[in-house]
Amino acid sequence: MHKDAVVTRRPGVAEIIGATGPNPKHRDALMLFGQFVGSWDVDATQRTPDGRSRRVRGEWHFFWVLEGRAIQDVILTPPRGERDPNKWRMGDYQTALRFYRPEDGTWDVTAISPIYNQVHRLIARQVGDRIVLEGTRPDGRPQRWSFNDITSERCRWRGEVSSDGGATWFLEEEMTLTRVSR
Repeated sequence: MHKDAVVTRRPGVAEIIGATGPNPKHRDALMLFGQFVGSWDVDATQRTPDGRSRRVRGEWHFFWVLEGRAIQDVILTPPRGERDPNKWRMGDYQTALRFYRPEDGTWDVTAISPIYNQVHRLIARQVGDRIVLEGTRPDGRPQRWSFNDITSERCRWRGEVSSDGGATWFLEEEMTLTRVSR
């Protein structure tokens, strides 16, 4: 290296996408999903329309990003210690970006699952003591995800789909989240 060369330090990932907390302008509203920031263990039951079910374990991590204007999460099943990174289809490994829209008090949520070649777009809002996300699955059917029974240490997530335009709902997956760290 030349003696007059300037060494420029490259920012780390946390400096590029991270934030230490919610953006102050909408701090309270951002805590709807901000309350989940940290790591959670997942115990899930997945169901099929023919009545079969299976239990799955995983982990879910939530982070502040984009100067505290959004929450990004990563969910994976099975947990990292049990995954074989050489297998493309093994459980799931997906990310979602959730950002608050102050104009109408909703959240825009985009969840991406490369393993299953899926992108889900949903709108989230608080409904009573629940968080309800509604959208359309990649196959065109209505879907509803929700966070229920929320405490600082546990909550229950439900994933439902409708095959009749929203008249009835089928519970595809239910997860119990238990906090591991903040």
